Amino acid sequence: MAITREEMDRKIDEHFGFEARDDVEGVLATLTDDVEHDVVGSPRGPTRGREAARPFYESMFADLSESTVEGRKRLYGADFVVDESLWKGRAPGKPFGIDGRNRPLEFRLLHIFEFADNGDIKRENVWIDLGAVFRQLQDAHR
Repeated sequence: MAITREEMDRKIDEHFGFEARDDVEGVLATLTDDVEHDVVGSPRGPTRGREAARPFYESMFADLSESTVEGRKRLYGADFVVDESLWKGRAPGKPFGIDGRNRPLEFRLLHIFEFADNGDIKRENVWIDLGAVFRQLQDAHR
């Protein structure tokens, strides 16, 4: 059974909405039980399953706040979306190991979302513009 673009958009928007509210349970509910969660470059590496993805979200919500995600472009396949976005917010914690000191932060994101037949996200692959993050947070220390 094919998932429509509208259904994919709704699920991604729901997922990003839970992230904006720092709602770990809500984010996890958008994922399949056996989700493959891969934030490229994360020391944890790719994980499998909702509970294995939980520590990433708990850490992210402690390190980043007031988040908004502005969509730039989406490319669609039969059961996947490539989503290019701009994340904006604050860094009260230590995102990516750098003391954010609650400074404003923005960076580009590239997600590849794959969907199960029921519309839940079965794979989330995330690429973060770490160069932009490092420049902004390292500049905050000067």
